[in-house]
Amino acid sequence: MSEKTAFNPPSVRRPFGNYNHGLMVPPGASLLVTSGQLGIGLDDTVPPDVTAQAQLCFEAIGAILSDAGMSFADVIRISGFVTRREDFPAYMAVRDRYTRAPKPVSTLIIVSGFTRPEFLVEVEVTAAKIF
Repeated sequence: MSEKTAFNPPSVRRPFGNYNHGLMVPPGASLLVTSGQLGIGLDDTVPPDVTAQAQLCFEAIGAILSDAGMSFADVIRISGFVTRREDFPAYMAVRDRYTRAPKPVSTLIIVSGFTRPEFLVEVEVTAAKIF
């Protein structure tokens, strides 16, 4: 096996969105795990809406991936955290613009808040570079 393999068994309800239930990487793949990224700019500004904050999260993740010699094509797992259920569609629309096939596994959780009240979303990823 030299590529990632997706698993969506017929005995499990299909995914709710653009993700896979399971994703296997071959032996010897190099792993990168990020800390959660918040929607804050280099100038410390925090946009007031979840879409703009999610874009900042994914842009920060993209920079980390790039520094590691990776891209969004190498992401195998995304964990997203939002403070409001009504922000699911906006967050998922941003997530879907960054993910590549095969789609990574994904978890989205509602939390009561982050370190500062203006933060609405946080995202962390695991990536695997296959050589």
